[in-house]
Amino acid sequence: MARRYGRAFLVILLCMVMLGVPLTTGFAKTSKSSVTHKHYASVGVTRAPHNLVLRSASALVEDQQTGEFLVQKHAAAVVPIASITKIMTAMVVLDAQMNLQESLMIKSEDVDNLRHSRSRLPVGVRLTREEALLVALMASENRAAHILGRTYPGGIDAFVKAMNGKAQSLGLAETRFKDPTGLSSGNVSSARNLARMVNAAYNYPLIREFTTRDEATIHSGRRTLSFRNTNRLIRSPSWQIGLSKTGFIDEAGRCLVMQANVAQRPVLIVLLDAQGKLTRFGDANRIKQWMEGAPPSRRTRKG
Repeated sequence: MARRYGRAFLVILLCMVMLGVPLTTGFAKTSKSSVTHKHYASVGVTRAPHNLVLRSASALVEDQQTGEFLVQKHAAAVVPIASITKIMTAMVVLDAQMNLQESLMIKSEDVDNLRHSRSRLPVGVRLTREEALLVALMASENRAAHILGRTYPGGIDAFVKAMNGKAQSLGLAETRFKDPTGLSSGNVSSARNLARMVNAAYNYPLIREFTTRDEATIHSGRRTLSFRNTNRLIRSPSWQIGLSKTGFIDEAGRCLVMQANVAQRPVLIVLLDAQGKLTRFGDANRIKQWMEGAPPSRRTRKG
């Protein structure tokens, strides 16, 4: 009798498996949505489509009009965002309606003593607030971003407070700022929050213009300083980019956020923690090919 019931149970169990019925009773439930990233303890894991291979640790592609997430990879991971920070810096400056033609001077306190990053703006050089905003966004100049915060009413502390206040007003619950440049690894966010931040910044015509300008020249006294956009895709005729920003520090890896029209569709693209100088741009091109329905490129480029 026991053997008969045992066989009946096995038959029922086999049928349930074949029909896709979830077997929860009496079995330990194993979650496939919990992955530990090398830098972070807890992340959200909705993977990119199986036919789209992305090498950035976190990624998100969102339809700007509908809010639909087309691609997600660790999109809820809260990670350092490096110079993507400067988008928030620009919004705070423009919200304050500060005089963009005011002449500012780079001082020793604007020098990066944390990471000793290079700058084309020597101490003593003068530029307008508008020029500082331009090269901070386009060329990711840290001294320019710092002077924007330093000359804010109340100084750097008041500026950072305003940055966090702006983040809160936009509903960016996973976003925190500690400085206006992004040099601090304490500036953190998630891919989902950054898509919302980029969408908000897209409402500022000057941010759209400055982040997509290819190059610029600043004349300061006898000095002529030339700058180029840090996003190489800006110079590609195959891309229609409406807003762009790159970022890099060791803790954040190489990052890229963009608003672009791809396959006749406005999208927000966020790529975080890519290893190698060209990986984030390669990921962006793979996303573009995938959205356009083109076969993925067989060529791979190291780094």
